[in-house]
Amino acid sequence: MFSRLGFLAIVLGLALPSWSDGRRGTISGFVRNAEGKPQIGAVVEILGLAPLESVSAFTDEHGFFSASGLVAGIYDIRVSAASYLPSFRDGVGLHAGGKVLLNLTLNTLFDAVQVAPGHGPAEQDDWKWVLRSSSNRPILRAFPDASGTPSASVEEASKNHELKGTVSLVAGSAEEGFGSTSDMNTGFSVESSIFASDRIGLWGNIGYNGLAGYAPASVVRASFSHQMENGSEPEFALTMRNLPATIPLPNASLQSLALTASDSLKFGEGVELRFGSELESIQFLGHESAIRPFGSADIHLSPNTVLEYRYVTFEPDGEMEKGFEATPADLSETQPRVSMVNYNSAVEHAHHQELSLSRHLRNTNLQLAAFVDRITAPALTGVGEVATERGMVLPDFDSGTFTYQGSDLKTEGLRVVMQQRVTSNITGTLDFGYGGVLDLENPNATLAEAQQFIGTHHRESAAGKISGVMPKTKTRWIASYRWIDGPALTPVDLFNASPGQAAPYLNIYIRQPIPGILPGHVEVLVDLRNLLAQGYVPVLAQDGHTVYLVQSARAVRGGLTFTF
Repeated sequence: MFSRLGFLAIVLGLALPSWSDGRRGTISGFVRNAEGKPQIGAVVEILGLAPLESVSAFTDEHGFFSASGLVAGIYDIRVSAASYLPSFRDGVGLHAGGKVLLNLTLNTLFDAVQVAPGHGPAEQDDWKWVLRSSSNRPILRAFPDASGTPSASVEEASKNHELKGTVSLVAGSAEEGFGSTSDMNTGFSVESSIFASDRIGLWGNIGYNGLAGYAPASVVRASFSHQMENGSEPEFALTMRNLPATIPLPNASLQSLALTASDSLKFGEGVELRFGSELESIQFLGHESAIRPFGSADIHLSPNTVLEYRYVTFEPDGEMEKGFEATPADLSETQPRVSMVNYNSAVEHAHHQELSLSRHLRNTNLQLAAFVDRITAPALTGVGEVATERGMVLPDFDSGTFTYQGSDLKTEGLRVVMQQRVTSNITGTLDFGYGGVLDLENPNATLAEAQQFIGTHHRESAAGKISGVMPKTKTRWIASYRWIDGPALTPVDLFNASPGQAAPYLNIYIRQPIPGILPGHVEVLVDLRNLLAQGYVPVLAQDGHTVYLVQSARAVRGGLTFTF
């Protein structure tokens, strides 16, 4: 009896997988132009690994196409139509019996070289972070098939133009000490896709200062990425920086060369890995090399719930909190962060580990995170004109700021974030954090001796941020305020890269499109940081006048951006 049951179990075990693999799937979707109008009669070629797996379909009056009876596998999609450039989508995965819905865009040559059109209200909100914030991750949505079973679809988070570029002209005060953005600077970025699956980019920044005889500060970055058939996208980038000397010492100009490599892998629909490393050679009052690995692992517990582990070795880009494209290649947001002790250079080294759980509930996103931070030779920001203070201060005379090395920071903390879509054009975010900060324990210490009195203290922090788009004027704006329950030289949760990220105290950011003046897309930019100049910790300089150590210096910046 048992032998017969065992034989039957073996037969079923062999038969069920073959039956499951034989189920056919469907790839369907919509084809529209850059203005969102459906394209009738477009040819959609669905190319599989074998010739018999390749089919063609035509779009109807709604721009809809559908190809059924497809075996499980990886497909490349090619869309063509009269008067339009071909559009490609590579590496579309189809499971046995599955359904995939695509949104594809056809561009004319004018669309490709002119500008990415302004995003609609639905794109302004950073709902991309629901399944962890990642700039290049597609949005996953669930929709029922004919049997009522949810199936996954992929939709582009933004329209992928063949060629786009940005030029910015910005002026204003600096706020990050040595190496921060100059009072006048020009930034640029150019990105283009080649051979459908490759993408190259070049961006940089040139800053002008008032120091006679010194070359302008500059940073240039070039990158290359390739979309693999298995869905991974390795990327390589080379970054060169040159910051002029601000002190009369040999080899006092900062020069660095960094090579960055990163990649991502997906295991089915449940696990996603992103990892990479940066190798940097730094020349400043000597020579030093730094290796900065980074990575994250996402586990999709459900379509709306993600558990993530993240490890980084550098502070996050402060422009991320703005939620939309900021000025390109801001020098104040780039590595390395350096300071000076006894006329010797020191490079900041950071380690951040974080475990977070993110959940999407209708119009609300929630995140709970625990983190561990360790920073050696932290580069603190100061405000006021000082000399080198016996080799303990790295001044930037042009901006009236300086960099000061604090004691090492080791801390653990918690973060709770709630993001709520208030209306179709307005989003609000609340962020609560608890963790360690650096603080000056002796208020009477002079700047030259303050380092020995800087220690770690735990603080609580709460932030509110509201962002939106004005429908008629298309004005994009963000206003935020971050409160902390005591004096501090560094923010609580320094590596916060969630939608709750907000700079300390009161900050306002505005981008206003200007139509019809010049070809392309022109915007006025206004960036106000720590507008009320809060959180300034006074310290006596060597000559007896008062300077300040701050979490974030007050800065008023503005300019124009041109997108082509």
